Amino acid sequence: MRIKVLISFIWVWATGLSAAQIVITNPGRVAERSVENRANNKVYQGVDKGLDKIEEGIGNLFKKKKKEEKPVENQPRNPQSTNSQEEEGNEENRNTKTKKTSLQTFSKFDFISGEKVIVQEDFAQDEIGDFPAKWNTNSTGELVTVQDTKGKWLSLSKAGTFTPEFITALPENFTLEFDLLTNGDFSFYSTDFKIVMAQLATPKDFVLWSRFKHQPVVGTEVGFHPMDASGSKGRTDFSVFNKDLNPEMKNETNTIQFFAKQNNLAHVSIWRQKQRLRVYLNEEKVWDLPRAMDLAVNYNAVLFYLHDFHNSEDRYLVSNVRLAVGAPDTRNKLITEGKFVTTGISFDVNSATIKPESYGTLKAIAQVLQDNAEVRVKIIGHTDSDGDDNSNISLSKKRAEAVKTALSSDFGINTSRMEADGKGESQPVGDNKTPEGKANNRRVEFVKL
Repeated sequence: MRIKVLISFIWVWATGLSAAQIVITNPGRVAERSVENRANNKVYQGVDKGLDKIEEGIGNLFKKKKKEEKPVENQPRNPQSTNSQEEEGNEENRNTKTKKTSLQTFSKFDFISGEKVIVQEDFAQDEIGDFPAKWNTNSTGELVTVQDTKGKWLSLSKAGTFTPEFITALPENFTLEFDLLTNGDFSFYSTDFKIVMAQLATPKDFVLWSRFKHQPVVGTEVGFHPMDASGSKGRTDFSVFNKDLNPEMKNETNTIQFFAKQNNLAHVSIWRQKQRLRVYLNEEKVWDLPRAMDLAVNYNAVLFYLHDFHNSEDRYLVSNVRLAVGAPDTRNKLITEGKFVTTGISFDVNSATIKPESYGTLKAIAQVLQDNAEVRVKIIGHTDSDGDDNSNISLSKKRAEAVKTALSSDFGINTSRMEADGKGESQPVGDNKTPEGKANNRRVEFVKL
């Protein structure tokens, strides 16, 4: 009986230390947590000594277990643990632990990013620990870094509305993308993460938005909830709040299930084409609604919204918000005009590794080449001005070669029909002093030969 009790104690102790979490860096709390760390280390040392005595007392029934990793909330924070998007030119120094996803996993992904980037928000201009200066809220949030994950993240854990004030128009054709991350042990009972495409009479009216008291603000809302700690599937829902829209869609919420990805990290893609709205979570298309948007509504704001949390430890983190406008016309521009330029093929930072969410754009280009077997193209890579000229030339050429390889290996386009080259930062189309200008400069060009 005593041995059973000992076994139970060790199991509870070990599993308690292995809870999946995200490691968040916030310099403002380093001193406070250092004190916590020292106290907790004493506790761990005491537990270790107790376990050693237990092992000695029950002989060979147990082999000494390797010491489990401490809960991440008690680990020392390291502000340098992640790299930001500002490192574009330092290709040789990049060292990422992020797991790569095969392009083939996105084989059903038909999302194509808009032609021109008008918003690229990676919080480069803001300090860790602050709420971003170009956003507004009636609540609170703070910028953090996350271990083994690139860039800065806006951490949200309290009820409220959060809006990027620099988004003032959502035209009839646009794409909106962002990365969404949660802690691994997210509770089933905590709130969904809502994104609202809204019409505001004035920018200050964002405070009027509420999940249950949306009047007089109208808008289209999409909600996400990650897979919870028990392993239950996540969910996403869709609602239209507009008294003048079709009655069958007014205030209705539909729910569809999706399988959450590792570490609850997702890339969200939203694509509007006039009334039609498509929503993707990673490679999954979760909504494709032909009458979701009202042409009579002047959508002029994006709102991120959380209602009350049941678990104060749960949080959503947002990064890499990208708004692009214009419906890509791959076929006509490449065949008729002789050139097609896209920012929809994106790469890992300082790398020629193509991001899987580029699949839809690559597929559209491949379809044009498949339908026009006589056409040959030159693929030209371009970068922004971060880093030195020689590194950027090399990087742009490697990226063009990577696109050529992907079109050949994944879509069967003969390599003899394609040439690859890179121009680095030498031919900018945007201002390299702004995130949006840099995003437009990081592009791939297809020229008909």
